Amino acid sequence: MHKISIIIICLLTLISCKAQEVPTQFSTKALNDTFTNVEGKQITFKDILDSNKGKTVVIDIWASWCRDCIKNMPKVERLQKNNPEVAFLFLSLDKTEASWKKGIKKYKPKGQHYYMQSGWEGAFGTFLDLDWIPRYLVVDKTGTIKVYRAIKADDKIIQEQLH
Repeated sequence: MHKISIIIICLLTLISCKAQEVPTQFSTKALNDTFTNVEGKQITFKDILDSNKGKTVVIDIWASWCRDCIKNMPKVERLQKNNPEVAFLFLSLDKTEASWKKGIKKYKPKGQHYYMQSGWEGAFGTFLDLDWIPRYLVVDKTGTIKVYRAIKADDKIIQEQLH
């Protein structure tokens, strides 16, 4: 019985270590996922990143119906004020494009705005293993994911990567 317990603990440890691996690059599927810009044009995530090449990028995945997202907006504004050279991408999980655009007008987040038409279950959401919003990522100037999973805009790991 003791050996079985040790084996089970070892297996669970291995499985949990594997689950904790954090990607440093976006998958091809995530890069090819299609978003909508505020003008209504379709754009791949790869093209969004390419348009910000050479910049550090903070990605804020949010929705206008998300209370925690809205509560974090002042923290995002402080990040922007303290890091004016950083590009901010707001990727919306609103249910419709109309509610997304209404949310932009109401909450006025400053940055680049895209609607995640594939939603939680699309290639991008699946790559991120989305289970909560807001969700923040930081991508460095070389395109490497430096922060993969943060749920508060004032998370120390975000601040460390921006300085």
